[in-house]
Amino acid sequence: MTYRISVDTGGTFTDVVVSDGAGNFTIGKSLTTPGRIFEGMRNAIAHAAEHLGITPEDLLHETALLIYGTTRATNAIVTKSAAKTALLTTAGFPDILVLKEGGKFNPHDFSQDYPQPYIPRRYTFEIEERIDSEGQTVIPLNLPAARKAISALGEQGFEAIAVCFLWSIANPAHELQIGSLIQEILPAVPYTLSHQLIPVVREYRRASATAIDASLKPLMQAHLRDLENDLRLAGYRGEILVSTAAGGCSSIDGLIEKPIYTVGSGPAMAPVAAINYARLEQMGEDVIVCDTGGTTFDVGVVRDGHLTFSRDTWLGPRYTGDLLGISAVDMRSIGAGGGSIAWIDDGGLMRVGPMSAGSVPGPACYGQGGTRPTVSDAAVVLGYFDPDYFLGGRMQLDVEAARTAVSEVATRIGLSVEETAFRILSLASDLMVRAIGDVTINEGVNPRESTIVAGGGAAGVNIMLIAKELGCRNVILPNSASALSAAGMQFAHIVAEEAQSLVMPSNRFDSERVNDVLGKLDEKLHAFRRRLPGRGDAYRIERFGEARYLGQIWELDTPLAAERFAGDSDVSSYLDAFHDVHERVFAVRDANSPIETVSWKARLTVALSDPLTPSPQADPRDAKPTATTRPCFFGDSAPVAVPIFKVEDLVRGSRIPGPALIEETTTTLVVYPEMAVSISGNGHYLLDIA
Repeated sequence: MTYRISVDTGGTFTDVVVSDGAGNFTIGKSLTTPGRIFEGMRNAIAHAAEHLGITPEDLLHETALLIYGTTRATNAIVTKSAAKTALLTTAGFPDILVLKEGGKFNPHDFSQDYPQPYIPRRYTFEIEERIDSEGQTVIPLNLPAARKAISALGEQGFEAIAVCFLWSIANPAHELQIGSLIQEILPAVPYTLSHQLIPVVREYRRASATAIDASLKPLMQAHLRDLENDLRLAGYRGEILVSTAAGGCSSIDGLIEKPIYTVGSGPAMAPVAAINYARLEQMGEDVIVCDTGGTTFDVGVVRDGHLTFSRDTWLGPRYTGDLLGISAVDMRSIGAGGGSIAWIDDGGLMRVGPMSAGSVPGPACYGQGGTRPTVSDAAVVLGYFDPDYFLGGRMQLDVEAARTAVSEVATRIGLSVEETAFRILSLASDLMVRAIGDVTINEGVNPRESTIVAGGGAAGVNIMLIAKELGCRNVILPNSASALSAAGMQFAHIVAEEAQSLVMPSNRFDSERVNDVLGKLDEKLHAFRRRLPGRGDAYRIERFGEARYLGQIWELDTPLAAERFAGDSDVSSYLDAFHDVHERVFAVRDANSPIETVSWKARLTVALSDPLTPSPQADPRDAKPTATTRPCFFGDSAPVAVPIFKVEDLVRGSRIPGPALIEETTTTLVVYPEMAVSISGNGHYLLDIA
């Protein structure tokens, strides 16, 4: 039998999903080992192999494809542990990263320090050169001075170099010359040229992306190569792909060249899983994705069956953080996962997150030295987790340690430990509801008309509370919910994207120039496809314009109906498509306003798997009664005796009214009073909030 393995390495847990030839999923889970990622991966693979009844060695030997997602790049950026990187800019423009985009929330609040640039100002070096917006050389590149500057970078111990000249997108000649000099003088130092990575007009976005990408190259090159070596030494001989922020996968060689696409690559897979599960249950094409992990709560939206993309992915607060700039799946994170810490602020108000206990030491209930109260500790106090069955019994939870941690907060707010625990959980739920509102209500999506697909190891604890607050009727908790991102990799395809700036107003539309750009983008994507081993003709290329009404600031991705603009009718169709997208997002359609397209992009998708096939609907039936109960708290001062169902005791079609707990080896689903859960014919949990 040939298996496919997908791995998602999170901040707390490493998730593994193994699919067999029949499409059945087996989940493995283990604590993440930050010191050496492969240790946690191997433990999770061994856990999955145990369920399959084979050895880990046999599982790896019989696996044809392994897809890997990692938070290593994200963590390096957040913890400021990326490589020492120099930024080379056009003379006169050294403060691009310092000034950022100039905005901030609460503009009259002067209590916060000015944000630090991603690359320190002292690591920015000006190069004498200048090309104008038309691509004409105004000031030739000063080669002797550039050579001297690059030599000095080697003497100062820089590990990577980012090159971002002002108008390199109009004419890349000077950036290419600098690249040649770096290869000649510092051949061991990796570098990134902005026009090759992200050829967009806005200089801060291009400079920020270039700086982040360059700083990640030494780290991610070593990490991905080491992981590949570890897998080969463990006996794996199949193909290795890495998930990307673009909602697909790519080769190790491809991501070593552009490691910025590994930032957020794990969460980007959750929407891929979500839309597949929603289609499987025939619950529509508009989906809200909720992925609750140990460290963060990630939320995103699928519209009309398509992933949503954004160039506004900030690492840290908007405007004051650092901007990725690349076109990435729009998943937004808040610090409200299972490991998020509850605390009391200076005003006496209780808060949850964004600080997290992580996997080391982890929540207090893990018994590994953690002492601060977390959402997971609150769930233990409320009786939602069986301390003897966490991770299927592989990990014993310390109930007293959890109660001790929560009691510190309870003493300060004058409530019982149980009441405090429920407030911690409720506060975390409120934060999650607000995060969902940011990507739905604030952007013209009605949650009541969408389907929620919930995932993550901690999703089952409060997803019913969240859905009730939002008024959502359709809620799916997949049977692979505890590893939703890793499950998404099972449905993912190879995805590559190329973009190029060409400002084109609708009232002076030059089809010939646009077609020339589209042709160049296609050439790059076909060259990438030809480098993929053993891939046939199962691919497609989608083309988009990043457009806006004249005078607007931000652009919207607008699909092209045809490969090229053959005549006026194709232009009209494209402009009508923009009006449709603008009306859907902003509820405004201004057909008389001119449209300006800032850049053009093309996305290649190479198919790796077939769509899921729905199973027949199961006959509804009441779940077989269980004699096992446990006292649980649902906000009242007195506990309730709650029946405990093990997943192996349930059949498809079973309906479980609340209050109840459904325990799997990798997650627990809390069915709150006056709610219910049914198991679909496909084996997934359908939540009845009413």
